[in-house]
Amino acid sequence: MAAAGRLELVVVRHGVTQWNRERRYQGQRDIPLLLPDALAGLDTLRGELEEQTFDAVHCSDLTRCRQTLAHVIEGRERAWPTHFDARLRELDFGDYEGRTYDELKSQPFYRAWIDSEGRQPPPGGESTADLGRRLDAWFGDVLGACTALGQRRVLVVTHGGVIRELRRRFEGIGFWQGDVVQAEGRRFTFSMNEEGCWQCSSSSAVPAPASATP
Repeated sequence: MAAAGRLELVVVRHGVTQWNRERRYQGQRDIPLLLPDALAGLDTLRGELEEQTFDAVHCSDLTRCRQTLAHVIEGRERAWPTHFDARLRELDFGDYEGRTYDELKSQPFYRAWIDSEGRQPPPGGESTADLGRRLDAWFGDVLGACTALGQRRVLVVTHGGVIRELRRRFEGIGFWQGDVVQAEGRRFTFSMNEEGCWQCSSSSAVPAPASATP
């Protein structure tokens, strides 16, 4: 396990779906994985995580994340407490869900949403500030369990927009720079500073890139 005063969040995106292949906005639609096509990525992710243990698991309550979690921790389902949490759902894309960029690109409201980097909510949906507020509440609970229960390594299965928002927050990168592909993610390491506050000290890719060979 990770040492006291240190927290690791292993945050991964669900496997590929039919709507991913069609480049449709999924948002909070409950779209399942595209099987068997999703298995290659899920198998790679399972291999990456199979030697790791966790103090807790947090997962979006949507089907594609539940299926991803079931595959990557198969046989270890009862090893750690698991929390299915609606706060880890994808950004609500409102009227844009089920539609593609090509279908929307000529609409002024859509262009304004793109240009605002999500600060403006899509019609009937959430802004990035809305997403940030529910992630703040969730992360506060994670830190509370870290302090109260000694949880030091946590697995999180969620969505691309959530990971992008976490990367923007913890890595300080631009909104459009934080994409991760399906069945991949980030490992965030947090350390407690002298004032007793948690700070992100590192971020790396999951699965880890293969070492370069001579």
